Amino acid sequence: MQIHVVKRNESLTTIARTYHSTVNDIVEANDLPNPNNLIIGQALVIPIVGKFHFVQPGESLFSIAREYGVSPQELASVNRLQPNQQLNAGLRLYIPQGNKRTAEFNAYVEPRGTTVAPALESSAREAAPYITYLAPFSFQARRDGTLKEPLLNNFPAIARANRNVLMMVINNQENDQFSDELGRILLNDIAVQDKFLNNIVATAKKYGFRDIHFDFEYLRPVDRDAYNRFLRKAKQRFKTEGWLMSTALAPKTRADQPGKWYEGHDYKAHGEISDFVVIMTYEWGYSGGPAMAVSPIDQVRKVLDYAVTDIPSNKILMGQNLYGYDWTLPFVQGSVAKAVSPQQAIQLAARHNVPIEYDTKAQAPHFNYTDEGGKRHEVWFEDARSIQAKFDLIKAMNLRGMSYWKLGLAFPQNWLLIVDNFQVTKRGT
Repeated sequence: MQIHVVKRNESLTTIARTYHSTVNDIVEANDLPNPNNLIIGQALVIPIVGKFHFVQPGESLFSIAREYGVSPQELASVNRLQPNQQLNAGLRLYIPQGNKRTAEFNAYVEPRGTTVAPALESSAREAAPYITYLAPFSFQARRDGTLKEPLLNNFPAIARANRNVLMMVINNQENDQFSDELGRILLNDIAVQDKFLNNIVATAKKYGFRDIHFDFEYLRPVDRDAYNRFLRKAKQRFKTEGWLMSTALAPKTRADQPGKWYEGHDYKAHGEISDFVVIMTYEWGYSGGPAMAVSPIDQVRKVLDYAVTDIPSNKILMGQNLYGYDWTLPFVQGSVAKAVSPQQAIQLAARHNVPIEYDTKAQAPHFNYTDEGGKRHEVWFEDARSIQAKFDLIKAMNLRGMSYWKLGLAFPQNWLLIVDNFQVTKRGT
């Protein structure tokens, strides 16, 4: 699989010719919203086996082979070169596809309102072949130990058809806000807690959930140990049923990080107790804050560098957003940015005829435009380059895989790149 960044005066025809592909294949692979109006800086996935490398000044077969994890001898052989041959800048080399490691992928899906939108269910069907876990969001705990169920519709059937483990996401929300008081009751009132666990088991059996996933947030710092004790108790209960248990964690960079979101989460304990964890490494750029990358890789890396000191790397799913934001400038506190899919972001850039830039520190694409009313906007989103950078980080840190928040906003390049980089583990039956 090749990632190509559109340059000035390029067309799909010239790009297809460069990589021995076809215009139709490129349009289909990227579900291109602007096939006749490519934008400078737009990243395209070229659906070929392996990839091409264009030699840069000073590069050698050895340095290029090391970059792609192949032997210099193999690289020379497939390109009909001598092993010690000097390379001219601009020479096109074919890089054969290497071995793919296994990885696990989770995707949350969040129905809203009184019905499941057909487009959301369609999004789950499209993603299901590429994921290990499908996670309807969410079951909300109540203060008496009962559960408020989400809309499930055909999600269990979609999971079964694609050998996904159906993940039962349970949180401590009341009126769509995380409640530390609800958390206090569930973690400290043993009678309510036992009823809570009984209801979880009964519900999981009813629908076929095989991973129980706790997303308890904004807990009181004093309840940190109580949360750990509850997780140990729950783990033992679910183990007898043959189920997995996982947890969601705030993105900490040190064990004693202050702040209400962080203090109730004990990375070391969760790493010991849970089968795996989802670390929510996104929302640095968020709808209510100033414009910036949603999941800048330098910040993500800081969280993961700490996480692997307390949690086995093969238990960590890196959190990843499937969306970006469109901010109106100048940013005003209290304003709300509009969520956009990668496809919608490209359409915006094409409509306003503005180039897409790429921040190499954040490893994220962005652009600015002026709308029809004269207001300036700044857009940060995800593309093939940004997601490939995260996949490279998964490999470098030997992580378990990735967890997506959330389905419903189109990003076709992501799913193609999963297949190009990994062998997706299927745990369902």
